Amino acid sequence: MESQMNLGTKAYEQIEKIVPINQKLVQELNTGAHTSDEIRQAVSQIINETIDSSTEIRLPFWTDFGRNLHIGKNVFINSGSMFTDMGGIYLGDNVLIGPNVTIASVNHRVDPVQRRHLDLKSVYIHDNAWIGSNVTITPGVVIGENSIVGAGAVVTKNVPANTIVGGVPAQIIRTIKGEN
Repeated sequence: MESQMNLGTKAYEQIEKIVPINQKLVQELNTGAHTSDEIRQAVSQIINETIDSSTEIRLPFWTDFGRNLHIGKNVFINSGSMFTDMGGIYLGDNVLIGPNVTIASVNHRVDPVQRRHLDLKSVYIHDNAWIGSNVTITPGVVIGENSIVGAGAVVTKNVPANTIVGGVPAQIIRTIKGEN
């Protein structure tokens, strides 16, 4: 999904009503000890969807909006990850997210006069993908099923299914074949 959101519009005003509520919830989540169930419950409240009991989220957990983050089953999100989700972030089943990963679905415009306006592009991470530590995924990127993004990579283009990528910007390293 691609769209734009301009400051001062009704859509932006709706966003600005949700952000302070969710930022308070995120801060409360990250300032105490919580059980796995409590973490799932708090994140469910932030994203307004029930997190499956098979999913594990390590703290701290960060999101700038929350309501456009969608998390599948048996997902593992390691500590320090940031989800800039206003444009939509979709995590399939069995996805692994390493520590300190940043996934952004929002960008600002190049024109300085319009710089505060937003361009929104959804990010899709398909089933069984593994995102290594300190990876950055930029708006509009699709990570294919079973793919691996190596630690420290900056992903600016789609990653085909069954592919390993790495580097800055991320480049294909090799295809994953039926390895045992």
